[in-house]
Amino acid sequence: MNSIERVMTTLQHREPDRVPVYPFMNGISRTLVHASYPLWATDADVAAQALIKVTDELGLDMICTLIDLSVEAADFGQAVVFPRSEAPHPDHNNRLIRQPEDYRRLEPVNPRQSPRMGMQIRLCDRLVKAKGQQVVIVPFVFSPLGVLSMLRGQADFLMDLLDDPHAVKQAVEVVTETLMAYCDALIETGVHAVMFATLYASQSIMSKSMWKEFEGPAVKRLADRVRQQDCLVMIHNCGNGPYFDAMIEAMNPKAISFLHVADDCESLAEVKAKYGQRTALMGCIPPPWIATATADEVMAECQRQIATLGEGGGYILATGCEYPANASMDNARVMVQAAKKHGRY
Repeated sequence: MNSIERVMTTLQHREPDRVPVYPFMNGISRTLVHASYPLWATDADVAAQALIKVTDELGLDMICTLIDLSVEAADFGQAVVFPRSEAPHPDHNNRLIRQPEDYRRLEPVNPRQSPRMGMQIRLCDRLVKAKGQQVVIVPFVFSPLGVLSMLRGQADFLMDLLDDPHAVKQAVEVVTETLMAYCDALIETGVHAVMFATLYASQSIMSKSMWKEFEGPAVKRLADRVRQQDCLVMIHNCGNGPYFDAMIEAMNPKAISFLHVADDCESLAEVKAKYGQRTALMGCIPPPWIATATADEVMAECQRQIATLGEGGGYILATGCEYPANASMDNARVMVQAAKKHGRY
């Protein structure tokens, strides 16, 4: 099997030749083409070259275009800081939304004509043309609440949800409209799936009922829009206690990328038993741990997770979030070796 056959078989909950593997090699890929983080994060040609090179050198089964969490926010007008060796992030001292009234001033953006979402569209086009017949190409899209938190700042944003919910919901509609157009443009490039980062659907940020109220309807519309165009829906949530049940109810994803066990589970084995037939499971090697773990420790942990989650298909060995951007790639290579050694069916 090639990588695309392997992943697609897995997403159908059947057993491929082996467990697919993808350590989310995103920002770190820039080192292979000697690019600074700002260049990699803003130049589609450089990013494509880097992601293709890391995929080929390590033998990865997927490419997810996680650039950083400020991509969508920047195109709404949020000022962004571009450190040389770290991921871009919003300027914490210069938020676009400075008071609740500003939510009502937010207007939709045309992603095709915007700098950073436009770059992601061009990146996906290049990746699909170069690798779309061999590996699964998955653009990464921040969900509406995530985008708004980048514009406002998380602490103030959470207070606004309580103090002025109507203003926030109005802004959610504006962001959702933009993201729907963004997904349309991404899908036109020929990508195989869209991965939505629903980070607010976890115990570490807000209650399940609040997430269902403020973001559930919006992400359902986004997921439905993607499926209507014969594209797959995936979710990324690296929060503590992610709400698998609520996310599946709203979005019916083909796969969930996660770091911590679901809020209603005590172990990975329980996650597999409870959700393993409803969605493919993708994870969940901890990125901070893998940066300092020994090769033997990484191999043993990968073997444990494969044994727990891999039976019957429906499992992709992956890090629970982006591989550390300034770490050694050695343990990513160990993950690939583990999938080949211990992940055969």
